[in-house]
Amino acid sequence: MKIGLLSDTHNHLDAKVFKHFDDCDEIWHAGDIGTLSLLDELQNFKKTRAVYGNIDGDKIRAVCPEDLWFSVAGINVWITHIGGYPPKYNKRTKEILKTRQPDLMICGHSHILKIMRDPAINNMLYINPGAAGIHGFHRVKTLVKFEILEASISNMQVIELGQRAQG
Repeated sequence: MKIGLLSDTHNHLDAKVFKHFDDCDEIWHAGDIGTLSLLDELQNFKKTRAVYGNIDGDKIRAVCPEDLWFSVAGINVWITHIGGYPPKYNKRTKEILKTRQPDLMICGHSHILKIMRDPAINNMLYINPGAAGIHGFHRVKTLVKFEILEASISNMQVIELGQRAQG
């Protein structure tokens, strides 16, 4: 299964997302979507799993959860918007990780692209895809693509969409 991962669109969806995610089976959005129309664009393109972020209003919160837990091809996944990063998780995330330990944790919020393992939590893979939108302090809009097959994550790619000021 090929996954296209993005976060922090803040109501800006670069047209290049569709080109880069054309071969993906699913799109995962780690919050701060912006509007339902942006979420609809993604859902009309590919199956989309999404969580709400801190800038998302009641309409998005009515259709997207704060936390999304699911399994794909033997990988247990947790997507949430605000979580911190290994080992500097926020208090809420630390409490959750005491009782549930995914194989793959995905967060957004910081606008900082980060892919790393947490050896303290079963070598869990942590991914923050950075920010795909034009609002925030990041300089380059980023996406991440990867594959999940037989309980293994492979072919990780970071995609740069261009400078944040573009759009």
